[in-house]
Amino acid sequence: MKILIVEDEIELLIAVSNYLTREKYICEMAESFQKAVEKLSVYEYDVILLDITLPDGNGLDLIKLIKQYNLPAGLIILSAKDSLDDKINGLDLGADDYLTKPFQLSELNSRIKAVLRRRKYDGTTLIKFNEITVNTDSKEVKVNNKPIRLTKKEYDMLLYFIINKNRVLTKEAIAEHLWDDNIDLADNFDFIYTHLNNLRRKIKSKNGNNYIQTIYGMGYKFTDQ
Repeated sequence: MKILIVEDEIELLIAVSNYLTREKYICEMAESFQKAVEKLSVYEYDVILLDITLPDGNGLDLIKLIKQYNLPAGLIILSAKDSLDDKINGLDLGADDYLTKPFQLSELNSRIKAVLRRRKYDGTTLIKFNEITVNTDSKEVKVNNKPIRLTKKEYDMLLYFIINKNRVLTKEAIAEHLWDDNIDLADNFDFIYTHLNNLRRKIKSKNGNNYIQTIYGMGYKFTDQ
């Protein structure tokens, strides 16, 4: 899961990023309104953590921009104690939740999981696709009720495919979602093939089906059709 943290308090920005990285999220940081706009114009995120008060703009305007372009990310406002009106305005504009500073990082993690469950998993922690079951809390995967051991990238790739089932995903989209924006430095995407082949092999080892179809010249599609 990929998260954008928009926060001008550098110490807090780094603390949140370090904590969520340890929790196995891919985190990118933006310390200003303009930096956030630049990242949103290029990359997709699962969740955006947004401070309302930024040195070069209002976070509420960023929410309007996110909604205007129908960006699929969940949105959590990080607000100061005395900004009740901003919280209400942010929720009215389409934010999913808000958290008042100072906050516990463990609570922030719980809020992120709740937003992901509501927006991507229909409120459940168990994601099922035929014989494949993914527990998004424990990060356990079972095929035909038999557990399989996946690496973090294999797990993230499988979940990304299931959430986007029946959609063609380009190699670029997969790489950008599962790695950070340093993926721009990669010469090619051959490493995706390695993760795909390992994922297919592990699912097959438990008598699972290969739902990952190669769409030549375009990318991949996860489907049983």
